[in-house]
Amino acid sequence: MANILIIDDDKGTGSAISFVVKEIGHEASCVCTLLEGLKKVMCEAVDLVFLDVRLPDGNGLDVLPKILEASDPPEVIIITGMMDPNGAELAINSGAWDYIQKPFSAHEMMLHIARALQYRDEKKRKLPFALKREGIVGESPQTMGCLDIVAKAATSEASVLITGETGTGKELFARAIHQNSQRHQKSFVVVDCSALPETLAESILFGHERGAFTGADRSSEGMVKQADGGTLFLDEVGELPLCLQKNFLRVLQEHRFRPIGAKQELESRFRLVAATNRDLNQMVRDGQFREDLLFRLRSISIDLPPLRERPRDIKQLAMHYVARLCEHYGMEVKGFSPEFFNALLSYRWPGNVRELRNTLEGILLTTAQHSSILLPNHLPNHIRIEVARSLLKDSLPAKTSRSETTGFAPSGAFPRLSVFLENNKRQYLQNLMSYTGWDVAEACRVSGMSRSSLYDSLKKLKISYPE
Repeated sequence: MANILIIDDDKGTGSAISFVVKEIGHEASCVCTLLEGLKKVMCEAVDLVFLDVRLPDGNGLDVLPKILEASDPPEVIIITGMMDPNGAELAINSGAWDYIQKPFSAHEMMLHIARALQYRDEKKRKLPFALKREGIVGESPQTMGCLDIVAKAATSEASVLITGETGTGKELFARAIHQNSQRHQKSFVVVDCSALPETLAESILFGHERGAFTGADRSSEGMVKQADGGTLFLDEVGELPLCLQKNFLRVLQEHRFRPIGAKQELESRFRLVAATNRDLNQMVRDGQFREDLLFRLRSISIDLPPLRERPRDIKQLAMHYVARLCEHYGMEVKGFSPEFFNALLSYRWPGNVRELRNTLEGILLTTAQHSSILLPNHLPNHIRIEVARSLLKDSLPAKTSRSETTGFAPSGAFPRLSVFLENNKRQYLQNLMSYTGWDVAEACRVSGMSRSSLYDSLKKLKISYPE
């Protein structure tokens, strides 16, 4: 018997789904808000969630990642009265099982429930797989979902396309596929397509015979042949010259090719993994990438989420990299203040994991070199500025209407000035001390307050250093 939760403020929909759930022998419970739903998911064992998009306290798609961060995350089916293609894409990319539109029949609902629960049971019955994941750090649902695809891809010979922003770790995932496959004792050959000069690209990939062209004073084995029996990794495959794409498509199909100037074809039984940070579908529409090659590349697809979409991994990544970097540079291992982690979580990390690692390496060699504990003020100024803006933005009151600001607001719409100032001063001081890592001198410099005034305010508002 499964425990199924319906999060929907439409009582008619909730009752209809509950009736179907109970008819097929499962337990059902209904809540009307996201807050109630999150509490149930975090406190109870829930197998399946029906989640509405528009709810009184927010958008269901915004809390989907939080639901999937439960210790035993349920399957989630998004239900909505308005079918939005972008919303469907966001839901599925965020880990939803399905995205369905109201109204729906009882038969359709039974089918969705049966399939989602069957999928959940199969996941639980999977034999444990000791996945080699060197360098891949994180236990968030997004990371674990990608690793699950890696495990499946490693048992096959199908081509894999890994997509994601710069710095998300596409090569690490490609290596993980190779290391967990039967080809792990053979070569893993990396081709950086963005660094292939168009005039030499064919020679670099397929090799050439001596004298095949000016400057070819010796024969050269191409990278395709070097990957024979192993894995060929085409990094930034969107940069592969268009003139080469047709030739490479044939190599993928036949696993045979002819080096430049050679009389005979050679064979290479490689497995292909490709990666890109570009939108290959758009490139196809723009005539910059062959559609038939794209179909061949993505037999299996892995879309790596940016770091800002998996905040649960940030703390673990920071601890991992600091430990490795301290060992590499012969330093004592550093500690972390809570405010340091809060600052990392408040920054968007446009360069993703690569930017995080490089930032940590930079501060260990400069601002934090002689400190035993990492604080927010060790971070580079551009990060501290963005974090400060984020924190101060959160502390600002909601915008009021023109009538309110000109004195025509209804009676009682404004709080008393003393109450308003005290509440906002507390939030400001909390954000200020978190931002400066409880460095009183720095807090005085940033805020313009005197040391005695700062101490008096902290004491009056009972703001103390967090344990």
